[in-house]
Amino acid sequence: MRIGHVIVPAADLDAQLACYTALGLTVKFRDGDRYAALTDGTVTIGLADASQQPVAGRTLLGVAVDDLDATLAQLVAAGATAAEPVVGPHERRAVVTDPGGNPFVVYQRLP
Repeated sequence: MRIGHVIVPAADLDAQLACYTALGLTVKFRDGDRYAALTDGTVTIGLADASQQPVAGRTLLGVAVDDLDATLAQLVAAGATAAEPVVGPHERRAVVTDPGGNPFVVYQRLP
């Protein structure tokens, strides 16, 4: 397990990119006006329009795991709730809600 990324809602991708690059983050890639990934070399900040947000309007932590299904089972056993996994272009992911009501994303990269 590692913190893979933080997804931040982006209403104005160009303006938000300017802000985050002013912090010294480097742009890894950009997908039009839908999504941009920036990094400090360790963690990725994903600026996402509404179509790319797992939970609309919420900043979410993304946790990379080796085995999504096993991790979801462990989280549910620990009191979390988990949505059914979905397949994205680069990963399988699920939105998990902790017992305090806070959502986060758990994902496994596709080969």
